[in-house]
Amino acid sequence: MGNLYANALALPMLLLVGLAGGPLPQTPPPIEAQGPPAYQISVNVHLVVLNATVRDGKGRFASDLREQNFEVYEDGVRQTIRLFLHEDIPVTVGLVVDHSGSMRPKLAEVIAAARTFIRSSSPEDQMFVVNFNEKVTFGLPDNLPLANRPEDLTSAIANAPTAGMTALYDAVIEARKRLPAGGPEKKVLVVISDGGDNASTHTLAEVLKMAAESSILVYTIGIFDEDDRDSNPAVLRRLAGVTGGEAFFPQELKEVVAICERIARDIRNQYTIGYLSSSTARPGAYRSIRVAARAIGNNKLIVRARTGYIAVAESRPLKDEAAK
Repeated sequence: MGNLYANALALPMLLLVGLAGGPLPQTPPPIEAQGPPAYQISVNVHLVVLNATVRDGKGRFASDLREQNFEVYEDGVRQTIRLFLHEDIPVTVGLVVDHSGSMRPKLAEVIAAARTFIRSSSPEDQMFVVNFNEKVTFGLPDNLPLANRPEDLTSAIANAPTAGMTALYDAVIEARKRLPAGGPEKKVLVVISDGGDNASTHTLAEVLKMAAESSILVYTIGIFDEDDRDSNPAVLRRLAGVTGGEAFFPQELKEVVAICERIARDIRNQYTIGYLSSSTARPGAYRSIRVAARAIGNNKLIVRARTGYIAVAESRPLKDEAAK
């Protein structure tokens, strides 16, 4: 398991892509070079933590890259990588499932897809279920807020009624609140919905702001009927894209099982990259991020990671020649 990852994220960071860079009395050596036994870092450090998926030109995972293969830019300025891991670490996952009336004929396939996702995950992962129509409910019983057994989690989805309208934004907000309950520091939401939103008290702007102020990954699966007037694939694309996740829109319902299996593989094959922001941008400012990967003999590496974050704490530039 990634001790460095856990130690780094246990610091008072601004969760999301992480936080902005904090002042240090001196520049520390790269985290990777220190090794777990000697790992120490100032509590004033705020890591910006990214989960990056890298594929080659044929769509295959590029799984043999090293730190020197990556470049990270914030607002166009190259950053110094301080944390680099490529390990199958445990994850806290929230399964957010639409139970509005139009989902009734699709629920059996959704449950099968969720079971595939759970079985493709690590036994050390911790998961919960958020069901929603115009109301948002947690599927697991109060005495079992998190689980990893397929039977518990699929029952949590199957036992909720399918009726009413759709409060997608409220469901995502509530799922985000539940994520810290899980022990694993890597946080993921998998959202399955067949429509837009016609019942939430929260707004899309609030949901996107939440996503830009935390390090969660969001994967979305849009299951739409041709005559669904409330469908809004653009929302699902934006929510996934801002977090570094991915949006899927199956042409046939039976494809959902394969998509959930792909998401599980994606989560397990990511690089964890951390850096200390050299930016002097004010709190609340949006900071853009670009991650590039290069390797000899492979000029077509495609990197998917979050594209930016909202700074939520004051920061000053590091006194580091490499970060200038």
